[in-house]
Amino acid sequence: MRRPRRNHGAAFKARVALEALRGEQTLAELAQKYDAHATQIAAWKSELLQGAAGVFEDGRAKGEQKVDLDRLHAKIGQLTVENAFLETALTKAGLLSARRK
Repeated sequence: MRRPRRNHGAAFKARVALEALRGEQTLAELAQKYDAHATQIAAWKSELLQGAAGVFEDGRAKGEQKVDLDRLHAKIGQLTVENAFLETALTKAGLLSARRK
């Protein structure tokens, strides 16, 4: 009988991958200890090695991005002008009865 599929958390994966990286135990021993497949542990280890350089890049977390404030301000200005134009057009057409603030 098959057991249900398990989703391991990031902390668990990191802990197991670090132990695999240390090399104090074989992948088979780690697989038995953590009840995970040796191939999966090897994949987590290689993923850790590939992503390790990202920890030291630019002092930001992986999900964070640089924000282009000038572009965002320009977009805010464009939307403000469009809203004002539509408001005056709808007021003149009689579809907007009172100016909302």
